[in-house]
Amino acid sequence: MGRQEGPWRLTMDRTNWQLGRRDVNILMIGIVHRGIAIPLLWDLLDKKGNSNTRERISIVQRVIALFGVDNIAGLLADREFLGDDWLAWLQDGAIDFHIRIRADIKIANARGQMIKGGELFRDLKPGQNRVLRARRQLGGSGRPKARPVWVAAACLASGELLIVVTNAEPKQALATYALRWEIETLFAAMKTRGFNLEDTHMTNHERVSKLVAVLAIAFCWAHKIGDWLHETKPIRLKSHERPAKSIFRYGFDQIRRYLVNPPVIRKAIDPIHFLATGPTPIQPLRLPTV
Repeated sequence: MGRQEGPWRLTMDRTNWQLGRRDVNILMIGIVHRGIAIPLLWDLLDKKGNSNTRERISIVQRVIALFGVDNIAGLLADREFLGDDWLAWLQDGAIDFHIRIRADIKIANARGQMIKGGELFRDLKPGQNRVLRARRQLGGSGRPKARPVWVAAACLASGELLIVVTNAEPKQALATYALRWEIETLFAAMKTRGFNLEDTHMTNHERVSKLVAVLAIAFCWAHKIGDWLHETKPIRLKSHERPAKSIFRYGFDQIRRYLVNPPVIRKAIDPIHFLATGPTPIQPLRLPTV
C-alpha cells in the first residue's frame, strides 16, 4: 500500500452479521490511510456483541509482536472500546489513544465530584466544542486502575454530544478521533460497497478468517489500482466537490471490467498481470531449490 515503517495510527472496530442462528463477529485493527483503513489484523469472536478487555489486548499485542510498540502512533476506537482495565493497559504500555465515551459515563468535575459527562458539556451548542482544562478521572466508584485522561467534546449538528478521552494532545483530540471513521469505510468496501463479505454462507471461524485474508489482499490490490488510475485520469468531482467514487471503488470497478470483458492488448499481455504490474511491479516469489 506504499506505507513504509511506522509509526502508524491504528483504528479498531467490529463488524458482524447473522446467518441463521450463527453470528459472525469480526474484531479488526486497521491502519489509517487516506480516508480508508488498511486491514491489518483480525479475530473471529466466538460470541455476539461487544469485545472484552482480554480480546482487545490480545489483538494489540499481536501488532506489537509484529511491528513493535514504537510503530503505533495511537489507537482510535468507538464507545464500545472502553473500560478501566483496558485504559490502564494502554497507559502502562505507553500507547496513545483517542476513544469516544457515552454521555452517561461519569467524569470528575473541577471539584472532583463524579457526574455524567454529558452534564459537563450540556451548554455546548451545535458546532461548538471544548476541552476540559485538566485531566479527569473516569468511573463512578471504587479505586480505578486507569489514570486521569484529557476530555474533549463537540456538539454535533443533531445536538448529540461527541465526547472523546485521550492520553495524548487534547487540542487535537476531536480531529484525530475523526480518523476512526476510516475503518467504517473499510467495512463498507469489504461488505455492501465492494466484496459483499456478509453474503457468504460460511460460519466456520477458520474459513471466514481465511476468506477475510483473501479479501484483505484483494482490497489492497484494488486500492493500488485505483491510485494508479487516479494519477492517469483523476476521479471527477460532483457538484458538491466530493469525488464521484472512492479510490478503492475506482480500482475495484476496473478489475471487474477486466475480469468480465478482458480487452485486446497488442503485446499479448495478460490483463490481470498488466493490472498487477502497473504502478509498482509485484516481484515473483523465488522458491529455494532442493
